[in-house]
This record gives sequence, structure tokens and C-alpha cells, in this order.
Amino acid sequence: MTLSEAFCRKYGLKVAIVGRPNVGKSTLFNRLCGKRMAIVHDLPGVTRDRKEAFGQLGDLPLKLIDTAGLEDKSEDPLMEGMKTQVMKALQDADVIIFMIDGREGVTPLDEAYATLLRKTKKPILLLANKCEGKKGIQGIAEAWGLGFGEPFPLSSEHGLGLDSLYEALLPFYKGPLTEEEEGEDETAPLQLAIVGRPNVGKSTLLNQLIGHERVLTGPEAGVTRDSIAIEWEYKDQPIRLVDTAGLRKRAKVTEKLEWLATSESLSAVQYAQVVILVIDATQPLEKQDLHIASQVIEEGRCLVLALNKWDLIPNKQELLNHLNARLTTALPQVRGIPLIPLSALTGKNKDKLLDAVLTIYEIWNRRVPTSKLNRWLSGLVAHHPPPLVAGRRIKIKYLTQIKTRPPTFVLFCSKSTELPDSYAKYVINGMREAFGLEGVPIRLTLRSGKNPYTDD
Repeated sequence: MTLSEAFCRKYGLKVAIVGRPNVGKSTLFNRLCGKRMAIVHDLPGVTRDRKEAFGQLGDLPLKLIDTAGLEDKSEDPLMEGMKTQVMKALQDADVIIFMIDGREGVTPLDEAYATLLRKTKKPILLLANKCEGKKGIQGIAEAWGLGFGEPFPLSSEHGLGLDSLYEALLPFYKGPLTEEEEGEDETAPLQLAIVGRPNVGKSTLLNQLIGHERVLTGPEAGVTRDSIAIEWEYKDQPIRLVDTAGLRKRAKVTEKLEWLATSESLSAVQYAQVVILVIDATQPLEKQDLHIASQVIEEGRCLVLALNKWDLIPNKQELLNHLNARLTTALPQVRGIPLIPLSALTGKNKDKLLDAVLTIYEIWNRRVPTSKLNRWLSGLVAHHPPPLVAGRRIKIKYLTQIKTRPPTFVLFCSKSTELPDSYAKYVINGMREAFGLEGVPIRLTLRSGKNPYTDD
């Protein structure tokens, strides 16, 4: 049985997975999610921010939190922030899964973790991971000394021992909500992704938008590795906001870890409805920025440009005019893309950015009545008829919208394969202006034959 994400969101048991680096926390997280949600790599310390997702174990719905592995003597300048993220996960959880490496046994860092966890007063399940076959017998024996009761042998990589984990979690599950709670209307969240080159301020902007330090930030590039999803509301609109790793030119991505982070960022764009592309105002619209923007448009997603570090720009209007002109020539397939100057550090204009997101999302979902489309089309064709082909003029017959998200139209005409691309763009630009479809991708398909919407 596969439970829906909505069901897990509403009824799920909130479980935090903690432990020292490289014991297999993210592997278990991915297995319970049913797909690769967190980056897994042999390198210790891959996970930095806490990552949340919905999953299940048997018929048990789960709200899962993957956390960073903490080290006592780490040179990572982000360690203090990582500790804060772990403590927040412990505070939010209904149950804590404390994971050790069964093959290595109990280490001093495991004992330090155990001391920390005892202070939480939360239910704690001790898992000895990597216990394939008889490899973890010694580690399981040592784990009794941590004082959390019987340790559960597990292999998160191979899925062994999950039946015991299910039985251990089941007593903490309170069951579905009451009928009154269940009847509450739940609007589907707007899927919003933040993308951009490394170190342009994506994570800083996310923290400003939601109003607290949810993800780690730092002056060095590459702080964010996993795509981190956060749910909150703006003007009564539920939003699921995803922060992503910085996207560099493919030729510069050489390490496997960065390749995994990049792949996850591109996947976040595919599943998003609106994408905020953060641009460094001091180095605006570089080739990589335009490449990312083109990818978003090709996916049919809404695009909003956030011009960060605006407070560092002396000639603001001059730069705005230059960027708008550059957008017109570099991204001609979409006119009117919102460009919002802001400062992620101070939060200036963050409301303008979110208002632009809601506006373009509404346009992306807009449907134009067929009758209105064809009245407009008659005037357009009369003003500028299609060209002649072999001495005969192409006849424009009918226009209809077949879907939204993005707005998609079908134009019926004679000799559709011979209608010039320039005329199709003329129709698209006319629709954009006449029906307020500025800033979103528009797809137009040409078809020949009889109008299927009439009996003639």
C-alpha cells in the first residue's frame, strides 16, 4: 500500500533521525521516503541542513527529518549552525531515531550524542546500522551500555530490520485526526524553488522570506548541498519553498558530490510551479544566469528574477534599464519576466518578490474563453493576414486553449506546416498583450484540418 503525501502530511508521526557522521542516516531517510530525497555519499558530513520529507513504513505515515552528523573537533565553520539545526529537529520530533554504526561499535562521539539526547525527554529508539549478517554483533552488545534499552539491528542500505522498527514506532502513532480536523479544507501549496549560481544569496533570501534561520548560510560557495523544502504561508497562500545548491557550468562540475547536488537542483526546477532565479546585482545576467533561466522556461515554469545585493549598486536605474533590454534580446520567448531588486541580507523588497510570485502564478493558471480568443483572432488576422504559400494565402480557422500551467493553445489553419515561425510568434505575442499573459511561457501548437468545435 502506498500512502499519499497529503495523508502523510496530515496524519504522519514526526520522526527525527540523528547520529554522528556517516552512520547511514540519509540512507534510512531515503528508504522510508521511498525515493532518493537526500544526497548519500561515502564522504562524512554531506548533510548540513535538516531535511524534511514525507514517507511511510508499512501502513504507518511518517514525517521524516534527516539531520547533520555532528563532530566534536570539526574544522567546518558551519558546525555551530548545524548543531542548531539538529536541536530544532529534536525539539520538533515525536520520536527520535538514534543511529550508530554497528560494525564500528560505540564511539566517544556516540556517547556524547547519547548524553545530549537524554536531555530531550523524547522517546528514543536506538538503531545499530550496517548489521548485515553477523557484522554488527559486537556493536549491538556495546550499544546496550548507552541506556536506551534494546538496540535494533538494521541495514538501511539493504532494508533489513525494518519490521522491528515498524513495531517499535507503532505505539507512538496516535492515529488519524478527528472528523472535525479531517474535514478542514487544505489548499495545495504553491511549489516554489529558489535557484541560481553559487554564493548569490539563495539561502539568505530563503531565511528572510520565512522569517527565521532555517538553512545554513556562509560567505563561502557551496554551503547548501541538499535541496531543502520548507512549508509556510504568505497572504493565506500555502507555499512549499525549496532552497537548492548553486548551479555552475556543467564543465566545471567535476566532483561526484557536486554533481549529485546539481542534479537535485535541476529536479527541484522540474517539480516547481514558480522558480525564483537569484542574480548577483554586482555581476548581473552572466551566461550561466541566462542558461538557468532558459532551462526554467523550457520546463514551462513561471520565472521571477530576484536581483540581490541591490544595496551595493550606485546607478540603480541605469542598471535596471540595461537588464530589461538584455532580457528582451536574450530571452525573447517570454516577455515581461518580473525583475525584482532586493537585498536578501536586510529583507528589503522581499514582499514585492512574493507578490510577484503570487501574481505570475495566477497568470500561469489563467484560462481564456474560446469565444473571446476567436473574436480577438479575427481582428488580429484582419490587421495582419498570414503570408501566401504557392500563390494561396494560409487560412487561419480557429484558436482554443487546451490547458493551463503553462497556458497552451492550438491554432487550426490550412497548411499548418508551412505557417512561418514568425507568424506563430506574432500570434503568441498578441495573446500575451491582449489577455495579460506577460511573463509566463506560452505554448502554441499548429494543426491542419476541420475545426473540431463546429458541425460545419
